[in-house]
Amino acid sequence: MEEAVILTLKEYGLASERSPGETGVWFDVGTTKARKICALGVKSSRWVTMHGFAFNVNSDLSYFGNIIPCGITDKSVTSLQQELGGEINMEEVKNKVKSHLIDLFDMEII
Repeated sequence: MEEAVILTLKEYGLASERSPGETGVWFDVGTTKARKICALGVKSSRWVTMHGFAFNVNSDLSYFGNIIPCGITDKSVTSLQQELGGEINMEEVKNKVKSHLIDLFDMEII
């Protein structure tokens, strides 16, 4: 799932990556400017797995000032809108992520 977001960000001209020991998708890993754009969660219970991700596209980042995102105190969060400087078409982003998930997981969606 992380890879689908990384590939989507690449389509917008943004280089993102994984951060060793931390889930999600990040910019500027290993620097004081490190910031997370996508959180990822996986749970397994009673032989059932659940998973999902939160990709900040046009998010109001001011809410993150009230919490410690992902329990990480020394890094910030960002959004696609903040990185690109303008509101992003959500349907376009959804279609790009969906396309990458289909390719990466070799799926067919009917």
